[in-house]
Amino acid sequence: MRRVPRLITDWRTALPLACGAAVLGFGGLYAAGLAHAGDTIADGTRVRGVDIGGMTRTEAQAVLDRELGPEAAAPIALRIDGRAAQAAPAAFGLSLDTRATADRAAQSGSDPFTVIGRLVLPAEKRDLEPVVRTDGAAAAAEAERLAARTRTAPRDGAITFHDGAARATAPAAGVAVQAGAAADAVRTAYLEPRTEPVAVPVVRTQPAVDAGETDRAMAEIAEPAMSGPITLTLAGKPVTLTPEAIGRHLKIGPGNDGVLRPDLDAEGLLADPDVARQIAALTRPSRGAVLEVDPATKRVVVAEDGRSGIKVTAEALQDAVLPLLTRTGAAARTGVLAATEVPPKMTAEEAGRLGIREQVSSFTVEFPAAPYRSTNIARAVELMNGSVVRPGETWSFNRTVGERTEANGFVDGIMINDGRYVKAPGGGVSAVATTMYNAMFFAGLKPLEHGAHSFYIERYPEGREATVAWGTLDLSWRNDSGHAVYVQASSTDTSVTISLLGTKAYDEVRAVTGPRTNVTPPKKISAPGPLCEVQTPLEGFDVAVDRVFVKGGKEVKRETYKTHYTPRDEVSCDPATPSPAPSAPAAPASPAAPAPAPASTAAARAGAA
Repeated sequence: MRRVPRLITDWRTALPLACGAAVLGFGGLYAAGLAHAGDTIADGTRVRGVDIGGMTRTEAQAVLDRELGPEAAAPIALRIDGRAAQAAPAAFGLSLDTRATADRAAQSGSDPFTVIGRLVLPAEKRDLEPVVRTDGAAAAAEAERLAARTRTAPRDGAITFHDGAARATAPAAGVAVQAGAAADAVRTAYLEPRTEPVAVPVVRTQPAVDAGETDRAMAEIAEPAMSGPITLTLAGKPVTLTPEAIGRHLKIGPGNDGVLRPDLDAEGLLADPDVARQIAALTRPSRGAVLEVDPATKRVVVAEDGRSGIKVTAEALQDAVLPLLTRTGAAARTGVLAATEVPPKMTAEEAGRLGIREQVSSFTVEFPAAPYRSTNIARAVELMNGSVVRPGETWSFNRTVGERTEANGFVDGIMINDGRYVKAPGGGVSAVATTMYNAMFFAGLKPLEHGAHSFYIERYPEGREATVAWGTLDLSWRNDSGHAVYVQASSTDTSVTISLLGTKAYDEVRAVTGPRTNVTPPKKISAPGPLCEVQTPLEGFDVAVDRVFVKGGKEVKRETYKTHYTPRDEVSCDPATPSPAPSAPAAPASPAAPAPAPASTAAARAGAA
């Protein structure tokens, strides 16, 4: 007989069995879901609107690169205090990590419920944020650069003058970007949809001179200053200052308290051609006593006594003009301009008292006639003639003659620069320097600074010549004679003569020139450009010159001066080839100095020929 199995009816036994079956079934579904999904991303997954559902990680990364990459690299539009600017995400250390984004999208759908749901439920849309890489250090550095590029300083209200009229400039606040806040704003805006530029936080700094103060100064100072001419009386005659002339030398500026006040450049106004011409007609320069040597007695006599002058100082002009600036009406804008008497540098009586009794030395240099040379030499002589050097004082060529410019009365000529002749302002004045050097040499005075030309020029005595270059080389000497020295200078179209008048300290000062040594032959050079000057060759050499002091018929002192001359290369010119700009004067190779201690400083390799 067949046995029938007994049914299990005890619930305490059936429940565990049912649960186990359910777990096994759930696990099977999860395993089946994972097997079905593989490496794919859950359907309905989107990143910033880009659907990557059902794709593998590699496929999703490629799609994100294509769809979001250009936007992620595009500049971010900024607005800084109303001004447009841009921020490059890469510069701020921001970039889209599509690989990490795809990984996140795949991992976010791997839990059991999501996996099983993908088997039995319709797909749901899931929006994920992209993964963004950040570099804090790069962001901070770029934010600082952005702040520096866009920073504007506060602009004070200001007033200027043009053609006799006043113009006001409105004040404006300064603007500075807050670097930290700018970095935060760019980072927040990255990859976010936007239709307007990102506003960058700024700090505003108010100007010290505001609109109210500008308006006040315009009404109380500037407009009255330009309301009409100012008339000053000098020596009973009028001097008229037009608004145009005043405006060229008037400024209105703030003090530490932010209040605008007038600032008159009285020196500039005094030198203004419109004003200087009127004042020159009503004043006169002082003139020292004019001395000359009597040919018969060889003694110094007074050809013309000194004369006082009358001048107007900048201080006097300022004192006269400033109180009238804020007034209006012809009568109210009238004043008196004070003049100052200027005594002569030296009177006839002073000349005798200072020991200027005889000609101590005299020297003449002859030169080939050339219009530029005659003009420049005559101007230098004019500025030197009549100089009085008191005992212990220093005479300086550059200080006495001034810079060789057109404004100072000089024209372009030929000078030596880096061993070649070139065109330059003031060419030719080294003939004056050489003449003064020899006058000083034979007067027995103490040389302080001088330098020879880089190569020898035949019309000058070898080892006893000098050149000058503004700003780099001077010719100077000290008056150690114990008596004042008067400089008498004159020139013609072919010569310059300088005589020093005073009291002789020695019976005679002689020059003894040694033989040429270390002779060096010149080279041949072809130079380009219109500034080139043809140059004939001459050997270079060294030479020593002794200065011998004689008193009472005996030699009492001897000084040796050594000079080195470089070869004067033969230069031919090719004017068709552009010429490089001439180099600035450099230190010379030919300082002349007494042995053993040098009597001159380093000299320039440039100088007027």
